Amino acid sequence: MTEKQKLLLIDGNSITFRGFYALFMQTERFVNHDGLHTSAVFSFKRMLDKILDDVNPDKILVAFDADKKTFRTEKYSDYKAGRKKTPEELSEQFPYVKELLDCYGIKHYELKNYEADDIIGTMSKEAEKHGYEITIVTGDRDLTQLATNQTTVALTVKGVTEIEYYTPNHLSEKLGISPSQITDLKGLAGDA
Repeated sequence: MTEKQKLLLIDGNSITFRGFYALFMQTERFVNHDGLHTSAVFSFKRMLDKILDDVNPDKILVAFDADKKTFRTEKYSDYKAGRKKTPEELSEQFPYVKELLDCYGIKHYELKNYEADDIIGTMSKEAEKHGYEITIVTGDRDLTQLATNQTTVALTVKGVTEIEYYTPNHLSEKLGISPSQITDLKGLAGDA
C-alpha cells in the first residue's frame, strides 16, 4: 500500500498579515539597511520552515488575494468595508514574500475577482477527489469549515509558529459542532 500524496495549501495573505502584526507591533527593528520593513517576510519564512517540517508535503501552493475587488464586492459593496487600510509597511513586503517562495521553488497563485480562501477551498475539494491528504495553513477561522477526514486546517494561534490543527473531531471536541456548522456559528455569533 502506498502513502497518500500530501498537498499543502497556504493562505498567503492571512499568514503575511499575521506575521507582520506579530512582530511589527512588538518592535520596529525589522527594517533592512534600505529602510524596507521585513517582519512579515521573516515571520512567513519561520512559519514556512515549521510547516514544511511538520507536514513534509509532496505538493505546495500558496494562494494570495489578487485585489480588494472580488465577486463579493460586486454583490455587496460594503463587503469588508470596516477593514482598515493595509499599512504601507506591510504592503511593501508582499512582493518579497512571493520572491521568498520563488527561491524555495514554491508555486504561488492569485486569481482576479477571487480571494485566497476561494482558491484554497476549490483546490482542497479537487485534491480530495484525487485522494490527497491536505493541510491548509491559515489564520482565518472561517476555513475550519473545510476540515474533513482528508483535510486538516492548521490555524495559527499565536504569531505564525504556534499552530492548532483542526479536524472534524477537533472541532467537535473544541466547539461542539461539525465543520458544516461553522457558517451557522458565524451567522449567529457575527463576524467582525
